[in-house]
Amino acid sequence: MSNEKALREEICDVGRLLYGRGYTVGSAGNISARLDDGWLITPTDACLGRLHPDDIAKVNLAGEWVSGNKPSKTLALHRQVYDRNPEVGGVVHTHSTHLVALTLAGVWREDDILPPLTPYQVMKVGHIPLIGYQRPGSPIVAERVAQLANSVRGVMLERLGPVIWESSVAKACYALEELEETARLWLMSDPKPAPLPEQALQELNQVFGANW
Repeated sequence: MSNEKALREEICDVGRLLYGRGYTVGSAGNISARLDDGWLITPTDACLGRLHPDDIAKVNLAGEWVSGNKPSKTLALHRQVYDRNPEVGGVVHTHSTHLVALTLAGVWREDDILPPLTPYQVMKVGHIPLIGYQRPGSPIVAERVAQLANSVRGVMLERLGPVIWESSVAKACYALEELEETARLWLMSDPKPAPLPEQALQELNQVFGANW
């Protein structure tokens, strides 16, 4: 069985990291983790920089709130990822400034919000599609995420922020950080840099198992 105490602490650690780096402000964003008997998820309207392990909500496999504070309204979205991809252990959602700014300025393509610019973006993040604007907690977003949960590591919600999933909460955080910093590089570059050439992408795929 997953170590629930350790996962609660990991969620708090990641929340403080993301808040400290300015990737989330106020009570925006949420983090969840898979348990053998359900899920942990940050409470609704909680500040990720001030989480306490005991406050994190626990939800059982039936979706019933078991303990902690009231779970985030994005639980349905997170569950779509867990239900469709058994390899996912953690999901992180923030309102990261440069990624949200990218959706306001115009993404590279709807199926790829950024071109392949750096090797670590290609290896650690991969393709990130855009999901057009819907209100926070919209079931339409959850349905769209369900269709993508097995093919990408995350999505970008227009005007809201990224939702990234990985085998652990920490790894989801690392991928989100890489994505946010790549968006920052793209926005600050003028003229815009060319994507990595096809030969470089093939080498990353062959040597490191990237999926681009």
